[in-house]
Amino acid sequence: MSAPAATGAVREWRPDYALDVRGLLAPLRRGAGDPALRFTEEGLWYASTTADGPATLRLQRRADGTVVATAWGPGAGRVLDGVPALLGAHDRPEEFVAHHPLVADALHRRPGLRLGATGRVWDVLVAAVLEQKVTGTEAHRSWRELARRFGEPAPGPAPQGIRVPPTPAQLRAIPDWEWHRAGVDNARGRALRASAAVAHRLEKACELGGTAGRELLRLVPGIGVWTAAEVAQRAWGDPDAVSVGDFHIPSVVGWALLGRKLDDAGMLEVLAPYAPQRHRAVRYIEASGFRRPRFGPRFSPRDYRAM
Repeated sequence: MSAPAATGAVREWRPDYALDVRGLLAPLRRGAGDPALRFTEEGLWYASTTADGPATLRLQRRADGTVVATAWGPGAGRVLDGVPALLGAHDRPEEFVAHHPLVADALHRRPGLRLGATGRVWDVLVAAVLEQKVTGTEAHRSWRELARRFGEPAPGPAPQGIRVPPTPAQLRAIPDWEWHRAGVDNARGRALRASAAVAHRLEKACELGGTAGRELLRLVPGIGVWTAAEVAQRAWGDPDAVSVGDFHIPSVVGWALLGRKLDDAGMLEVLAPYAPQRHRAVRYIEASGFRRPRFGPRFSPRDYRAM
């Protein structure tokens, strides 16, 4: 239960499973300088928008495994209610069956690696759109720029620099030249503005879940299969949402499981035995530490602000 306190609203919760907080929440972190998520000695800090307003969540672990969640801001109650889901309480990894030795080994070594669910589409959608067809460096730079310049300071005693991502209204108010200054090209800017215009409807995707939820997101111009999957993985912990169209994942899956490069079609074929938990299989491959061979130059970042 959550209770008001001078230092914020507090909820204590003890999972009945192995919990790797850093590994579970790693997909929410957008680069080392993410202004919305930070790991400190005091715990994990996560700033987010909610239907009730902005909120800051701090997660701490006790020696007995109890998670102490403290929240500030208008959305404090909502984020506290969502802590179990955020930390994978609704996930069902026990239904997963490993079909490859590398996946089985990762499953054995990382029992606390579950799929969390933020229960909120908007924040993860903004970040996913920014990552469309650009390098992670470019996308993370734009995420930082938008959050720092158009988002709000995180409520409560959050560390300096923690920011709440821009709300749909704040994002729609950004003038064209500011998009350019933040390094966001016209295509991604249009997709974000189109998403902001119907943001309240898109939150229903979390209720629908699965294919239906992803299809709802794809009704927005500029939101394709890859973006919808990236949102589904984080917003409702979709275990089967494969990031088709990703620049790296098909190759990583191919080299890890078959010892050769694959395209999207080949990746889906090799992951078919894992349905309806194909994304979970990819997470285990990534968590295994496997690194594919590198051939040729890396994809170089671009700075749209200089164009």
